[in-house]
Amino acid sequence: MSNLNESKANITQTVMAQTAPVKMFLSVTPCVIFLYVNGVMLFTLSKKTVFQEMPRYMLFGHMLWVDTLNLCMSVVLYICAFRSILIMKNLCLFLLISTTALLHVSVLNLSLMSLERYVAICFPLRHAEITTSERTKMAIGVVWMIGLIQPLSDMIIFYAIDSTSAVMNLFCSRTTLFRLQIYKKLEISITCVFFVSVCFVIIFTYASIAAVAKTVSSDKASAKKANKTVLLHLLQLVLGLISLLLEPIFEAIYVRVDINTSVNLMYFFFVVFIIFPRCLSPLVYGLRDQAFGWSFKYYFTLGFIRQNRCKTEIHLVAGGCKI
Repeated sequence: MSNLNESKANITQTVMAQTAPVKMFLSVTPCVIFLYVNGVMLFTLSKKTVFQEMPRYMLFGHMLWVDTLNLCMSVVLYICAFRSILIMKNLCLFLLISTTALLHVSVLNLSLMSLERYVAICFPLRHAEITTSERTKMAIGVVWMIGLIQPLSDMIIFYAIDSTSAVMNLFCSRTTLFRLQIYKKLEISITCVFFVSVCFVIIFTYASIAAVAKTVSSDKASAKKANKTVLLHLLQLVLGLISLLLEPIFEAIYVRVDINTSVNLMYFFFVVFIIFPRCLSPLVYGLRDQAFGWSFKYYFTLGFIRQNRCKTEIHLVAGGCKI
């Protein structure tokens, strides 16, 4: 019986060793492709002054930077987990608090983007007065201050109170590094406040824009497109919440299944809930903007698709951000 179990274990390890390079290739390759896409988008935003000064494009660029950095951090943690790589305790702390900060900032940025669309549709005459570039920069700064609350709290607790992690190299995850209950309580409380608050903002803006779309007859098309944009933000929020809950979900599954199944589930969760939400959402959001879309296609194809400058300028001057 023991020989049978050993042979099964050897077969499982052999299969995992054979499929590991394929899974690594299939998971890392989309990341590289979408990092290129995000890089082209950021380059496109930097090429026109108006993209750097209009609040909606400033918030879109901020979302791109945050999602790109978050994707890079997630890939590093995934590779370490997939290959069972032990890393230094302080480096692990930096990766975990950075990922947490970027996720919280990304979620809070969704509320800013929804509020910008709310002001644009519900208060069109005061939109330029309310959403200035200076106020947008201040709002982004406030978002970062709020988003750093939990990471800084974790770091202070780790160095001032926590003495449970004595090893220098470890498997990097929140469970292995943050063992005290205070970490879990802090994470749950802050996460609940963040996601509930942002969800309330998104639902409020969606309802307000929907009400305007029914009552105002002059610009119903813009209001409907703005509502679709807010729904996209809500989808991003849900995917962000799922990605935050992946680690406890995976840990609960890990103790009930074999190693091969757990590795397959890790791969599935990473591709579906980490890679694609952080890559496809900015791509869809950017291409729906008619002014930005022309410029992006031009730079993405290295100039093979000619940039329609006339249409781009018309949409920009007319405030035609159809997102």
